[in-house]
Amino acid sequence: MKPSVLQYLKLFLLFAVGGVTTTHMPDQDVLASLCKLPLDGHFSFDDVSTAAWDFGNLSSFMPAAVLHPCSVDDIATTVRHVFSRGEHSMLTVAARGHGHSLRGQCQAAGGIVIKMESLRTARMKVHSGASPYIDASGGELWINVLHETLKYGLAPKSWTDYLHLTVGGTLSNAGVSGQTFRHGPQISNVNELEIVTGRGDIVTCSLEQNSDLFHAVLGGLGQFGIITRARISLEPAPRMVRWIRVLYSEFTSFTEDQEMLISAERTFDYIEGLVIINRTGVLNSWRSSFNPHDPLWASQFETDGRVLFCLEMTKNYNPEEADNMEQEVNNLLYQLRYIPLSLFHTDVTYIEFLDRVHASEAKLRAKGMWEVPHPWLNLMIPKSSIHTFAREVFGNILEDCNNGPILFYPVNRFRWDNRTSVVIPDEEVFYLVGFLSSAPSLSGPHSVEHTLNLHRQIIEFSYKAGIGVKQYLPNYNTEQEWKAHFGARWETFQQRKNAYDPLAILAPGQGIFQKASLPWSS
Repeated sequence: MKPSVLQYLKLFLLFAVGGVTTTHMPDQDVLASLCKLPLDGHFSFDDVSTAAWDFGNLSSFMPAAVLHPCSVDDIATTVRHVFSRGEHSMLTVAARGHGHSLRGQCQAAGGIVIKMESLRTARMKVHSGASPYIDASGGELWINVLHETLKYGLAPKSWTDYLHLTVGGTLSNAGVSGQTFRHGPQISNVNELEIVTGRGDIVTCSLEQNSDLFHAVLGGLGQFGIITRARISLEPAPRMVRWIRVLYSEFTSFTEDQEMLISAERTFDYIEGLVIINRTGVLNSWRSSFNPHDPLWASQFETDGRVLFCLEMTKNYNPEEADNMEQEVNNLLYQLRYIPLSLFHTDVTYIEFLDRVHASEAKLRAKGMWEVPHPWLNLMIPKSSIHTFAREVFGNILEDCNNGPILFYPVNRFRWDNRTSVVIPDEEVFYLVGFLSSAPSLSGPHSVEHTLNLHRQIIEFSYKAGIGVKQYLPNYNTEQEWKAHFGARWETFQQRKNAYDPLAILAPGQGIFQKASLPWSS
C-alpha cells in the first residue's frame, strides 16, 4: 500500500507529542519505512492503544504500530524487514490473537503488534477420511473451528475451557481442559504447522519435516515463530453430552477418585475438579452456566467456611445411544465416593457444553465485570506433592479468601510430547491447578495487590517445601528465574532461539530474551 502524506503526518505527530508511552523509542525512519512495505494489509499508527492491553489487565506497553495482515506474506515481509535492520534496531514483534494473555505477553513496547485475527479471512478446509483434520489460520478462533468441523460431523479432540481464543495463541502455550487426561493438550493433536520464523522465513513443519522447529513452536511461548496455519486432528463429534457435578468433603476421596477415573479404560470424556473455599453458593461460578434451578437444593451445599470439592464430568453420546450412556454413567458413578445428595446432572448439546464459559462472559460483560484485572496463577503439581500443597494452600493461605474459580484436576504425563517446549513435572500423573482470580476492587480482599500477595505466598511455599511446581502460562522477571523454570531444558530452549529468532525479535512481552539492550519487563 502506498504511503500517503496523512500517514506520514500522523506518524510524525505521534512521536513528536510522545504518544507512545514506552522507554524505547524506535527510529522514526524505521517506522516510516514500514509504510513503504508491499503489503496486502496495512499498518496503523494512531489507533494502537487497544494493542497495549490484554485480558490480565495488569500490564500495558504501547506499541509503535499495529499490523493488520491480509496474508501470511504480510507477516513474513514485516518480520524480514525488522530482521534486516539488525540488532541495533530496537523494533520487536508480537503476535496478538484474541488478547487473552495475562501479563503483557502479546504486547511489544515500542514495537509492532500483529493482529492475527486479520488472517481469519483465510478459508478453513476440513479433510474427512480415515484420519480427518482441518487446516485453520493461526488467527482463527477455536469456536469458529468447531462450527466448521461440525458441518462434517467432526470436531477437534482436545479443548480449552474457553473457545474464544485463537488457534495460534493456545498452541503457543499448550491448550488444556478436561479432555487433556485422555487426548493430551491441544499441542499433542496437531499434525502440521506453517510458521513465520524470526528471520521472516515461511516454513512448513511437522513430525517428518523440519521437526525441530515443529516441536519448538508447540508450547514455545511465541519465541521461535508465529503460527500462521495449523493442521488439527479431528474425530467424530457427538451430538449430546451428559453433564454431571458431584461434591466431596474429603480431599483424599476427591483426588483418588479423579486419579482412578483418568487411568480407567472406560471412563468419562471430560474430567475437571474445582475447589470451593469461600462462603458463597458452591455452584456459582463464571466458568459455567450449569446451575441447579432449585435454590433450596443449592443452599444446602453452601460451604459455610468449609472447604468442599466439586468434580465435574461429562459423557458424550448420540440420542440413539442414550440407554447405553445411562448404564455407563451409572456404573462409573457407583465407584465414586461423593456426597450422595450432591449429584446433579443435565443433558446439553455438544456445542453448548464446549462453549459454556461464553454464556457467563456475556452476563459479566453486561455488568462491567469482565474487563477487570485477572491476576491468574496456573500451576502444575506432581501427584506425590499434591496433599502437602493442598493442606497449606487451601487450609491456610487461602482459608478465608477466594476471588474466583480454583481448577484442580490430574492429567497423564504420557499424553504430552516431551520434545515440545512445554515444561511439565517429572511424574506420570500431575495436577493442573488454576487460581482464576478476578480483582474488581482497588483495595481489600478483592484487589490486585491482595491477590498477588496470596499468589506470592503460594509460590514461595511451593519452592520452600520442594513441591516440584511448574508454572503453566509462566511469568518471570529475570533470566535466572527462566533458567530455573526450564531446568535441564534451558540449553535446548536457548539453542532453538538462536536458530529460529537469533535477534530476539519475537514475543518480547514474555521477557525471556532481550533484543540488544532491552531491559526486562513484566
